[in-house]
Amino acid sequence: MIISRTPFRVSLVGGGSDMANYYRHSPGRVLSFAIKSYMYVTVSPRFDESVRVAYTETEIVDDFSHLRHNLIREAMRLTGVTQGVEITTIANIFAGTGLGSSSSLAVGVLHALHAYRGEYRSKEQLCEEASRLEIEILGAPIGKQDQYAAGHGGINVIQFNPDETVFVEPVVCDRSIREQLESKLLMFYSGMRGDNTAILGKQSSEVGQNAEKRRVLSEMVALVEPLNSALVAGRLNEVGDLLHANWLLKRSLTGDIANARIDSLYEEGLAAGARGGKLLGAGGGGFLLFYCDEPKQENLRNAMKARGLNEFETGIEMQGSTIVHYG
Repeated sequence: MIISRTPFRVSLVGGGSDMANYYRHSPGRVLSFAIKSYMYVTVSPRFDESVRVAYTETEIVDDFSHLRHNLIREAMRLTGVTQGVEITTIANIFAGTGLGSSSSLAVGVLHALHAYRGEYRSKEQLCEEASRLEIEILGAPIGKQDQYAAGHGGINVIQFNPDETVFVEPVVCDRSIREQLESKLLMFYSGMRGDNTAILGKQSSEVGQNAEKRRVLSEMVALVEPLNSALVAGRLNEVGDLLHANWLLKRSLTGDIANARIDSLYEEGLAAGARGGKLLGAGGGGFLLFYCDEPKQENLRNAMKARGLNEFETGIEMQGSTIVHYG
């Protein structure tokens, strides 16, 4: 049995510039980190040549090409593991919450299937292959940041170049700074799930045709270096201000990113003491992230609880996708 463990991610600034309709004009850049919440994928031999796949549904087929789960089906085709296996996926979050779950699954299932074949894949190879699987093979209108964040782990500046190369530069800050950052970031589930595919598809189309929207994304990209510098130097109060600036820019890209409830929750968060924040993911729902100093965190928690939001506690995961069981 093989078990892979792949983290989800939180994107702080620059999101959207990882899509081809932007970075083919100018390099995209994001700053994000992996979190201590995971997608687990198991691959084990089956007693016959059939294929069993278990996720929120269970499928048993004689021919892998008949699987309805398109990502697992095409990952099997890509790796050549096409018969006599059981594949299961387990996660503590679900799709549409803005934490990059589909890309963590893509990286994790490829990692597990390659390991099942006895093949080593570097982080770079896994990220490139997962991006190709989702974007080119499955035609998902998404960017590349989620695959690279999940594959590498840690806090990174990730740059997407017009020639399709990707540079991953770790944010080098002391452990004490990282721990302070963890203590000041609070996440709450909005109670709504966003249609990331539809929102990203619309955003990608509009960015490709609209120079003004590319200008907005360029302003978001310009926030990456100040945030990187602030983290390295331990100037953490700047994190909240930069998150807020990024959110205002992202909010202006398309009307589908936020709605009346999201806007209201965000404003209440600021009124309760948060210095800044953002909605994670493409928009429409998912998790709200706030930067808030400890003395004001109880006010923020009470304000969100009063609106029916549950807090999601996590931390920064320094390790990317890994095989946790091989045997």
